[in-house]
Amino acid sequence: MTVHFPFQNSYSALPDSFFARVAPTPVAAPRLIKLNRPLAVQLGLDPDVLETPEGAEILAGKTVPAGADPIAMAYAGHQFGQFVPQLGDGRAVLLGEVIDKDGIRRDIQLKGSGPTPFSRRGDGRAALGPVLREYIVSEAMFALGIPTTRSLAAAVTGEHVIRETALPGAVLTRVASSHIRVGTFQFFAVRRDTDAIRRLADHVIARHYPELLGAERPYHALLGGVVARQADLVARWLLVGFIHGVMNTDNSSISGETIDYGPCAFMDAYNPSQVFSSIDEMGRYAYANQPRIALWNLTRLAECLLPLFSEDQEKAVAKAQDILGAFSDTFSDGYQAGLRKKIGLFTERDGDNALIQDLLDAMAKNQADFTLTFRKLGDAAGDPAADDARAQFMDPAAFDEWARRWHERTALEPQTAAERQAAMHAVNPMFIPRNHRVEAVIQAAVNDDDYTPFEEFVKVLAKPFEGQPDYAAYADPPLPEQRVLQTFCGT
Repeated sequence: MTVHFPFQNSYSALPDSFFARVAPTPVAAPRLIKLNRPLAVQLGLDPDVLETPEGAEILAGKTVPAGADPIAMAYAGHQFGQFVPQLGDGRAVLLGEVIDKDGIRRDIQLKGSGPTPFSRRGDGRAALGPVLREYIVSEAMFALGIPTTRSLAAAVTGEHVIRETALPGAVLTRVASSHIRVGTFQFFAVRRDTDAIRRLADHVIARHYPELLGAERPYHALLGGVVARQADLVARWLLVGFIHGVMNTDNSSISGETIDYGPCAFMDAYNPSQVFSSIDEMGRYAYANQPRIALWNLTRLAECLLPLFSEDQEKAVAKAQDILGAFSDTFSDGYQAGLRKKIGLFTERDGDNALIQDLLDAMAKNQADFTLTFRKLGDAAGDPAADDARAQFMDPAAFDEWARRWHERTALEPQTAAERQAAMHAVNPMFIPRNHRVEAVIQAAVNDDDYTPFEEFVKVLAKPFEGQPDYAAYADPPLPEQRVLQTFCGT
């Protein structure tokens, strides 16, 4: 059997300044440890063939499949607020694009496939731990209904990478609507290459915003489209307690997908100031800062597009500011609507936002678990005697006072208790990739070559809104000695 990828290569058809042609670096002994079979089928690929030794060689970067045109994409970026004019794919190679069963063009990229011209003295490789983390979290985000890159496969290389110690090397096969970032536009803006900016913008519109092709001012509309998608994305992050951890402009996708799962994490106890990333020493990318940072990143995109808006700088800036001004309302509308759903409100009334904020304030003060508080609140909606939500609070009386007002408010709506509970359970997950569980899975794989915990965890996370009583322990927050206080980038 021959592995066949029906590749197209629209990005590598752009000018040479957009990328560097580079093949993956062959590895010693590739072994497939996980194939996402449903995703393979969605992409029009044969999972049985991908699971052969030949498939493993491709997914680990040892063999380049027919039709691929491997490239490392060029981009720049603001990293923790500091501009770096040249970054680029330093450890990833885009093999090509396929059209999936829904007619959507998808990039297929190998991450950890060896050095490229953008590696900046790095080895271009990935350790097994970060590969498993990205597989787990990206697929969990997909199951939660949040726009995200996907993970098609994880493979070990039979080689070690050197970080603080020698670690097993691995390659992740990542799938994305595209890998174009705010930083891709910045790469050309800093070089004052307006023709390249226009070429890139036209490519993005055709690929991600085809409804704008006939717009009177397509570049204005493009910025507006990216603003809307990013505002919606960050609202969705906050609604599940997700912290990206490294929201640099080179990690901000133009398509509106979550990309680059480095030191990411999900909160246990609710804390708006929560930071996990070991490199975010000042809390720039803390949980509650994410909307502000998203707007900051979008402002950097707007700066890149100004030459396409108008030759009159003042008019261009004014229009960009007007478009960016929509972010706040779009984010707030999505976030508040999501919060209303999380507490079982189907309509909007005066006082709802205050009711929700009072719950969040009480949760923060009482170190209530973010995920379980909302999930167990759904139980209380169906059975007022259920007290598991109350048990999340250090001072249960704080919950009691709020719950009284909540029951008064829900009584004003026509839905039955069962309808309300079902609706709340449909938006409040039981299972998330809790940090201590992710770390336990990684340690079993790295230390013992045992992927059974990984397989089970991925299986549970694929159904985050279902009860799954056989796996109830996966919903438990960490014990004090299990808490993960820092997450790491892995590069």
